[in-house]
Amino acid sequence: MSRSNRNNRAWRYVYSGVREADAVAVVLPEGSAGPNPGYDSDGQHSDSDSEPEFHLPPSIPTALPVTGESYCDCVSQNDTRYCRSMRSFHRMKDCHCGEEDEYFEWMWDDSTKSSATLLSCDNREVNFHMDYSCGTAAVRGDKEMSEGQHFWEIKMTSPVYGTDMMVGIGTTDVKLDKFRHTFCSLLGKDENSWGLSYTGVLHHKGAKSHFSTRFGQGSIIGIHLDTWHGVLTFFKNRKCIGMAATKLQNKKFFPMVCSTAARSSMKVIRSCFSPTSLQYLCCLRLQQLVPEHIDKLEVLPLPPGLKRMLRNQLGWVLSMNQESSGSEAANNSSGSDSDSSSTADAETCQRKRCRWT
Repeated sequence: MSRSNRNNRAWRYVYSGVREADAVAVVLPEGSAGPNPGYDSDGQHSDSDSEPEFHLPPSIPTALPVTGESYCDCVSQNDTRYCRSMRSFHRMKDCHCGEEDEYFEWMWDDSTKSSATLLSCDNREVNFHMDYSCGTAAVRGDKEMSEGQHFWEIKMTSPVYGTDMMVGIGTTDVKLDKFRHTFCSLLGKDENSWGLSYTGVLHHKGAKSHFSTRFGQGSIIGIHLDTWHGVLTFFKNRKCIGMAATKLQNKKFFPMVCSTAARSSMKVIRSCFSPTSLQYLCCLRLQQLVPEHIDKLEVLPLPPGLKRMLRNQLGWVLSMNQESSGSEAANNSSGSDSDSSSTADAETCQRKRCRWT
């Protein structure tokens, strides 16, 4: 058999494996204690005794859950255990690291969601495909974002795998149940939404660009929508990974998430809003000037009452780390925007933000 035929068969096997992994919780052969040692976390063959026939690019979806990308060091987040009795990976004991907020500006909308979703935890956690998956399910937030500053964080509370699990924004024109019988990357399929995949790929208008490293169970993905400057920015584990879109002024968006993976879930652990006021701009500038490891409010000679008010209303601004890490800052420079403009437009917008703030 020729090498080309063997490669074609290998690719068909890979993609069929991803679809099957979507349909049910990830299952391994009897007697297996974890992922196949012949493959690494990207699904690539890693047998040191022979040259591999093919390699998967980092952005290819994997049938095995992503590990090692958690915000915290909890064993339940960084070690996806294999249950012999259930013959599948299953969710570990809940981790509450990073869930300090008690007030939430918005939650998931129970009246605007796919049929294959179930809300829990006061409508802050969405569970996808409770028994098995036959397509893509999605849900959106219950608050429209048309003005001011919006910041929210989504925590991956289940194993992350399959065709796609995404976070992002979209307009009311996004049909959440349109692909209920199709495995796809729903957010970013057209001009009405932007979506960041767990593979690190940014989607918009059907186009894809490598934006960041992957995220998995326990990862916290933050999104900042600045409607005043029209900028969408993503964070991973509370570190900025880059600007994803510009020129978003005068539009109405909703926060959205979607998943093709069976028994997957995501949770809103922070949702904040602030008008674009002088108070907000001062806090943003303060955040940029004071080193990250220093408590901004503690070092300032402010009255206790003012400190308390700023911490309660604008603490999320002061805690945002807007310095991109090296590799991700280089990769995300190709992120798309509403007009698919070049990186120069994003850099120009960023310079304007510096002057305005």
